[in-house]
Amino acid sequence: MTARSAPGACRIAPRSDDPDFTRALIFERPTAGRWLALDYALDRFAVPVRPLLRFSQAGGTHEDALLPGPVLGRASWLGPVPPGTEEILLAAPAEGFRIESARLLSRMAVLALCARRRPDTLPVALYQWLRRDARRLRNTLRIAAGVRPLAQYPVWKAEHARPFEPAFDRAPSGLPRLGLILEATSGEAGAVRRTLASLQAQRHGDWRLSLHWQGPEPACLPGDPRISAGGLPGGAAVGVLRPGDQLAPDALTHLAAAFSGPEPADLAYADSEAETPDGLRPCLKPGWSPDLALTTLYPGRPLLVARDLVTRVGWAPGQGARALLLAAALAGPARIRRIPRILCRTAPEAPDPDGHAADLTAALRRAGSPAVVARTGDVLDLDWPLPDPPPLVSVIVPTRDRPDLLRVAVRGILHDTAYPALELVIVDNGSTDPAVAALYAEWASDPRVRRLDRPGPFNFSRLVNDGAAASRGEVLLLLNNDIEVLHPDWLVAMVRQALRPQVGAVGAKLLFGNGRIQHAGVVVGLGGRAGHILRNRPADTPGHLGRLTVAHEVAGVTAACLAVARHKFEAVGGLDAEAFPVDFNDIDLCLRLRERGWTSVWTPRAVLAHHESVSRGPSVGPARARFEAEANRFAARWRAVIRDDPYYHPAFSVTTFGEELE
Repeated sequence: MTARSAPGACRIAPRSDDPDFTRALIFERPTAGRWLALDYALDRFAVPVRPLLRFSQAGGTHEDALLPGPVLGRASWLGPVPPGTEEILLAAPAEGFRIESARLLSRMAVLALCARRRPDTLPVALYQWLRRDARRLRNTLRIAAGVRPLAQYPVWKAEHARPFEPAFDRAPSGLPRLGLILEATSGEAGAVRRTLASLQAQRHGDWRLSLHWQGPEPACLPGDPRISAGGLPGGAAVGVLRPGDQLAPDALTHLAAAFSGPEPADLAYADSEAETPDGLRPCLKPGWSPDLALTTLYPGRPLLVARDLVTRVGWAPGQGARALLLAAALAGPARIRRIPRILCRTAPEAPDPDGHAADLTAALRRAGSPAVVARTGDVLDLDWPLPDPPPLVSVIVPTRDRPDLLRVAVRGILHDTAYPALELVIVDNGSTDPAVAALYAEWASDPRVRRLDRPGPFNFSRLVNDGAAASRGEVLLLLNNDIEVLHPDWLVAMVRQALRPQVGAVGAKLLFGNGRIQHAGVVVGLGGRAGHILRNRPADTPGHLGRLTVAHEVAGVTAACLAVARHKFEAVGGLDAEAFPVDFNDIDLCLRLRERGWTSVWTPRAVLAHHESVSRGPSVGPARARFEAEANRFAARWRAVIRDDPYYHPAFSVTTFGEELE
């Protein structure tokens, strides 16, 4: 396979010594010190997992770069080639993937591109260049040249949408029939025509539509034997459309493929775009998140549910799309297919928080769920039961010196937390400050406080594991010594989640001292390995699809404030003190819990301040080398998740702090 570029500029050679990096990009001129611009395409029926570049260097070292998934059929990436690069390797799908162009650019060419795309960043870039701040300059150029905010979605779509190519896009065959329902009033005849026209243009033509009119049926609608009035249409799966919805020509092909094969889906949904007062906006949906689905209805349309599941939950036409989603989600579907492709332009729909709250309450009751709806304004969340009496929680705080921080953290735990059953285990890593000894003497009379002395080299994982082993609580709460309690109900909110059978680690909403977001969940792959999403955004940022307003599933959460049931923590062996003594231990824990079937959850109802790592300071010199070694171990262990965090859309950039397009 050869890249479409200047003649002889780049060729693609196969590699066989690594199961993932199966190809090499070979240029005729040196690459180090230049910028690499790639345009690539993928069969539109293939799963758009992110490609991965590896810049191999002398001595066996390397740097990896995570690329955006080609969710519109085509994607592009621009980034620097690290100094000392001897070979550029590629991990990408073996079939249906092609590099359309590969170019080497000078830094001046990239600066010119930035000036065209985001001229406001040019003075910043020139200032960093003059200061010889290579890292910040690289990031500024990467963001300015390759990343677009969500508000520029129409431009991004125009750049990346690829026409259907029959010779390249291999549509699956032998697909099942699909059943669709459209409910409309006579005043919506024009919108119905638009929806019917998109159905009749489908490449997968085996569908049946049940058209339900409220009031007299208008004349002059297109005739089609696949359209009938009333009833539940035939098909392997059933979905509901609204008048005005327009399906992409290959939408039903994608959806029908989800319900074919030896393990057909119970439920399938895809991305969409919507007309808003601010223009066309995308709805780029995460992988299956049942909590998020119940509280935000994020799967939206298009969504189809297997016919046997529709029958099992007792749903019937006339009950509405929302009731179908809620009933199907609470039934615990085993096989979910998320299709990260924009397959529908949805008609505008007015918010209905009252109807949503009523439907969700009824659905929870019918399903026998112990959760109850908690409403704040128009935001719905779920309250999970807390046993009476509540279980003992062991709060484990590793620390060394910094009495100013420790006093604030302990005061918050012992005096500002509204939870009746807790113990505090302080694991001291060799403090020498006399003020710390004075604090310990002050707390010695409190039966809730215990201290473990663990001097020696700092190993956060081992300190936490020792504290957990010495504690007695049913729930463990890992807490940094630079955390400040802001609201008394934070621990109740976290314990409610941690006691759920399907939940592993639980994270909190952490704020910087200036009130901006420090932690709202971790995205695996952000920044190349793992990072905090929407870091440094305003505290009230709702997030894409409103997910930061409610508790929801995430790939990982920070151990700066992490709750987990003891038996789950012990089942996976606690934190990995050998591989990750200081960094990445919390995300590694979350991913190992996930392998055992326990999902991580982040809740905005536990809000604390985090004076991030102030007691350890920045990583420089040997500490930076240690960080990079742990980061490389993390990347090697969790490469598959780095390329496809199930809760972060493959179109989103991993260069910024999230939810921007690349």
